[in-house]
Amino acid sequence: MVISPAMRSPRQFTAPKALGAPQPLREIPVRPSRMIHFFDPSNPRMASKVPDIAKQVDILLGNLEDAIPTERKVDAREGLIKIARDADLGETQLWTRVNSLDSPWVLDDLVRLVGEIGDKLQVIMIPKVEGPWDIHFVDQLLAQLEAKAGLRKPLLVHAILETALGVANVEEIATASPRMQGMSLGPADLAASRRMKTTRVGGGHPGYLVRTDPDPRDPNAPRRTAQQDLWHYTMARWSTPARRPAPCPSTGRSARSTTRWAARTSSATRS
Repeated sequence: MVISPAMRSPRQFTAPKALGAPQPLREIPVRPSRMIHFFDPSNPRMASKVPDIAKQVDILLGNLEDAIPTERKVDAREGLIKIARDADLGETQLWTRVNSLDSPWVLDDLVRLVGEIGDKLQVIMIPKVEGPWDIHFVDQLLAQLEAKAGLRKPLLVHAILETALGVANVEEIATASPRMQGMSLGPADLAASRRMKTTRVGGGHPGYLVRTDPDPRDPNAPRRTAQQDLWHYTMARWSTPARRPAPCPSTGRSARSTTRWAARTSSATRS
């Protein structure tokens, strides 16, 4: 027996998730995202360059996750707070990628960032999203924190799909919350989750080939080969939400890619 999951009505879907929280957006604002610069907020030299870098990019993203060693997690978080408070970023957007939801740092990441610089941030990237339940958790928590901080504008969420389960649940993730600004693929972790053989991040294995049929006139003749695209299924699966009222992916192969709520058509970009 198949039991359909309970669905929220459109009115409930766009209602605030906490008393005093800002009204969720009905349409995600379209802003340029041609260049996103990830930086380590725990690195003083990098922090000092942020104002100059901001003039050259569309988005500055304070990275708190995998690239930051465990002993510098707190320094990175506090460094991002200081940068957001003190640096003049002009019109450049400020995003962050917090630690994964199963990590010991993510709760402090969200509580501190929303409470201290929630009015400076536009988007929070959530890594290793595996299903709509992850987005629901973040959605509810952000609403509580926004209400406590007195924010007037809701923060947006960008989901990173880095596991086979996340890709399998892409449609449900895309429509899990009106906060959904976009989705990205993490090819290295996704390949590891699938136990794929790759030679580099996003790169295919040379043994993953397709061969032409044998020549019936000369069965022993060499057969031409071409390397298969090991991400073909992933890209096709990932772009399915483009046919629904959901985030529509602009695809990149080994780079992060953005999507937007309520997009109806897909525009592919290569980076």
